[in-house]
Amino acid sequence: MSMTNGGQNGGGAAPQADAGNDAPQLSVLAQYIKDFSFENPLAPRGPGSNQQPAINIQVGVNVNPLNDPDVEVELKIEGSAVMPGNNAVLFAFELVYGGVFRIRNVPQESVQPLMLIECPRLLFPFAREIIATTVQNGGFPPLMLDPVDFAGLYRQNLARAQGAGSPAQA
Repeated sequence: MSMTNGGQNGGGAAPQADAGNDAPQLSVLAQYIKDFSFENPLAPRGPGSNQQPAINIQVGVNVNPLNDPDVEVELKIEGSAVMPGNNAVLFAFELVYGGVFRIRNVPQESVQPLMLIECPRLLFPFAREIIATTVQNGGFPPLMLDPVDFAGLYRQNLARAQGAGSPAQA
């Protein structure tokens, strides 16, 4: 499977490369912050403790069909840092980071895993950087999120959906 990053200029060779090529292709057409919030409720006084906060992170993936063969994939990451004992929230964030992907010549049975595993895997480093920088700008050490196992998340949600009898969404 070839992966291309489709920018605004597209490059002079791109149209020729597509001519008569039936190899599977995944192109990134755009990526963007769709929604973002950061809360720092204790600023400027800080946590008042040297204890390590409990970090809670939740990750989700949503797919929105656009014009065939393009889809929008949203990577939603929510998180918070809470002080043990008094449950004071140090910071909380919610990021929806989106991308538009063009998927061509991919067998139908591979399209859903591609959208829910590979597309968010391509978006994740950019979302991770946005979160790390924002947390640091909030007066905390940068929050470096661990890599996410999107294949495991996909399998978990697929099993849950099959148990409930509904289509899978990560």
